[in-house]
Amino acid sequence: MEIEHITLPNSLRVLLIDTKGASSATVLVLVRSGSRYEDATNNGIAHFFEHMAFKGSAKYPDSFTISSTIEGMGGVCNAFTSKDHTGYWIKGTTAHLGTMLDVLADMLTASKLEAVEIEKEKGVIVEEINMYEDMPQHKVSNVYEALLYPKHPLGMDIAGSKKTVTSFTRQTFTDYIQRLYHPENATLVIAGGIGAVKQELAQMVKKSFGVWLANPNPAADYSYPRFEQQARNVNRDMFTKKTEQAHFIFGYATDYGYLDTRKHRLGVLAGVLGGGMSSRLFMEIREKRGLCYYIHTARDLYAETGALSTAAGIRNSAQAVNEAIKIVMDEHQKIAQGTAEKDKLAADIARVKEMLKGRLLLSLENSQSVASFYGTKLLLEGKTQEPKDVIAALDAVTLEDVVQEAQAIVQTARLRFALVGPFAESDIVV
Repeated sequence: MEIEHITLPNSLRVLLIDTKGASSATVLVLVRSGSRYEDATNNGIAHFFEHMAFKGSAKYPDSFTISSTIEGMGGVCNAFTSKDHTGYWIKGTTAHLGTMLDVLADMLTASKLEAVEIEKEKGVIVEEINMYEDMPQHKVSNVYEALLYPKHPLGMDIAGSKKTVTSFTRQTFTDYIQRLYHPENATLVIAGGIGAVKQELAQMVKKSFGVWLANPNPAADYSYPRFEQQARNVNRDMFTKKTEQAHFIFGYATDYGYLDTRKHRLGVLAGVLGGGMSSRLFMEIREKRGLCYYIHTARDLYAETGALSTAAGIRNSAQAVNEAIKIVMDEHQKIAQGTAEKDKLAADIARVKEMLKGRLLLSLENSQSVASFYGTKLLLEGKTQEPKDVIAALDAVTLEDVVQEAQAIVQTARLRFALVGPFAESDIVV
């Protein structure tokens, strides 16, 4: 893999990544925006603009023109909004890279934002919110994040609320764009089999994205309100709703984020607990007892905070839910308290490290994953990182590291629990 870094005169950082693969590529634009840059009045604007970018621009005046241009050259496109960044991508053949770049650049720098389209899209997003409300697996995530990050933008729903999104005007969008959508606050990545066209690519990028005007305000502020975890008693929230399955998230808050090297220890700990079909929680709760269909543990990190979280869909009875919760808690505490069998834990750690390394390398067979891996790190951390460096960091994690991390994280004051299901609070014991 060959990587070339370019910075345009307007300060847009560009990565050209030749994967030596087939003659296809992903063009990905990442912007430091998202729901953590919002407040109670404009919650949902980042996600709403992600929709509006596809509704028409100066050169591509409506959604049909955009979609037919991309699909007419055999490409696919989409976008996503997260808490701390937004991404727009097109994947297609290298023969059409010039058009792919031109479409994305025009969508982001010359969006029409027509009032009639904004009003129509309000209905679309309200139905999207309704859809998520009908999905308890999604609903429980929103309940959990509100517990983790109370009274803070990180705890708000990325989609916003029906009240906020229906109140937006064109001015809401232009204010948000003027604050965050500038080249110095973004990263462009082109990844794939670009070797044959690499010499022309730099000029293509300059032609399409060179028109993106830098922020005229030299003191522009792209910051966001930081979140500080505070010790609290066991904090839980239950959303009572008739469901066919009870969904819960059981987790522990961290006081560090993705910039901290402890993230690798946390990742291994998450893998040991619920990182696959051979993980402790999967074996104990699904395989041995048949209480669930899905259960998994993950680390979720932002710049300054995060959590170790186990999500599960459990048989719809209070007895089954309480049994599953006890097992989850016990498995965490076995590691934290040093009562886990040492040889078995060492074997679990060795297996998980190989699993994480393998999954990373397998993901990099896809140009979209390559673009995301390098681009997200450059956007959020200010530098790229090679896969071999991640692998070396995982290799360096020891059994003692994992136990120390569990001891630091698995504390009552850090515990957060959310559940969606047809139960009263008194039915569930945490």
